[in-house]
Amino acid sequence: MGEHTEAFVGIDAAKARNAIAVAEGGRGGEVRYLGEVDASEQGVRRLVARIAARYDRVHFCYEAGPTGYGLHRLITGLGHDCTVVAPSLVPRKPGDRVKTNRRDAVALARLPRAGELTPVWVPDEGHEAMRDLVRARAAAVEALRVHKQQVAAFLLKHGRHFPRKTPWGARYLRWLQEQKFGKTVCPLW
Repeated sequence: MGEHTEAFVGIDAAKARNAIAVAEGGRGGEVRYLGEVDASEQGVRRLVARIAARYDRVHFCYEAGPTGYGLHRLITGLGHDCTVVAPSLVPRKPGDRVKTNRRDAVALARLPRAGELTPVWVPDEGHEAMRDLVRARAAAVEALRVHKQQVAAFLLKHGRHFPRKTPWGARYLRWLQEQKFGKTVCPLW
């Protein structure tokens, strides 16, 4: 162990492999890219143990994304600090448009050391499950609305009008099943 007893670890989280960078504590601490590790629980546990063996205090950081908050729960369960940040709140240099796993991991190691990241609230498993359920329901409702509009537009295009006022009830669905459409010939064939 060198003179630095604190480290900031930036993780660019992905489905299969996580890119890892470490920034040693202090203003002049070295920032280095360690490479990629397996995103499995075992791979993360090995990484955390390896880094924690070299430093007294380790702070982990990654961007919120589709991988969820399991990484946060795992790292905090191992007794280390872990910050999750919104990708939109990570400062970017003007003109820096090239985005790579390596660059993101190095930035996520360097920025918390400087105190330039704002963490997001990390929901517990119950809240996260409820969010997922609400989002799934909203997506299903939207898909149903879009498909109903497509069916209504198709019927209108073919001059079919439901003889009653309210569509999408039992009578409408029966009427819909009774509709027959002849074969149409594509003008290009």
